[in-house]
Amino acid sequence: MAASMLHIVFNPSAAASLRDALQQAGRDERVISLFDCLSFGPINPPDPEVRWKWVEEELGYSGWEKVVGEATSFWHEALSISNRRIAWLSRRSAQEYAGFLEWLWRLGEEPIEVVDLTDVVVAGSRNGSTKPHLAISLGLLPPHEILENDLLDRIEILTSALHAQYRELWGRLRAEDAPLRILSEGELVSAPLSFFDPLLLSCATLEWQKAARVIGGALLESSTASLLQIGDLVLLTCP
Repeated sequence: MAASMLHIVFNPSAAASLRDALQQAGRDERVISLFDCLSFGPINPPDPEVRWKWVEEELGYSGWEKVVGEATSFWHEALSISNRRIAWLSRRSAQEYAGFLEWLWRLGEEPIEVVDLTDVVVAGSRNGSTKPHLAISLGLLPPHEILENDLLDRIEILTSALHAQYRELWGRLRAEDAPLRILSEGELVSAPLSFFDPLLLSCATLEWQKAARVIGGALLESSTASLLQIGDLVLLTCP
């Protein structure tokens, strides 16, 4: 009996879009998502309990316990050998890239299949324009764009050279175990927790503003280079 197809994504929004696309295509295939964001916090190892404590102490956020249970379930299924596993990633998203690298690290030398959207250009409307644009992240694509651009058929086997390169990169990032991992010149690099402070200050004004407005401006500024660097949780709680 052939193994069932399991799509592995590293962004909850991506999971919702992909599930809808698969359903519309009449394909009975499962999708699982890592809710934890490994672009911040300890990753050597990325133990859910340790990360929970770090988020509470360093970011002052007390709602992380739900992620612990979800991460445990995700890793159990994502590493299962009973499924044919397809990993979706974009090296333009720090969250997706970091999650993918940890998954690859845990698999060891096993050959894997991926859909890499890093440099994929799709046709579809965005910001009122119908011009072709970079996919950037599966989480930014509505189901119809996934189908109309045949993204379900872009599965490829990761080359041994890239496999080794990715494992070397994540091994280095694990050893550094920095508070943040950000995208720089097309690669994931370590950064201090204060990295986004200048960005936040540039979005603030002398007049009183709601924190949400400053955070929103920072998120917009950080995504102008067709990159998804960070989420609002880290920006909201930056020291």
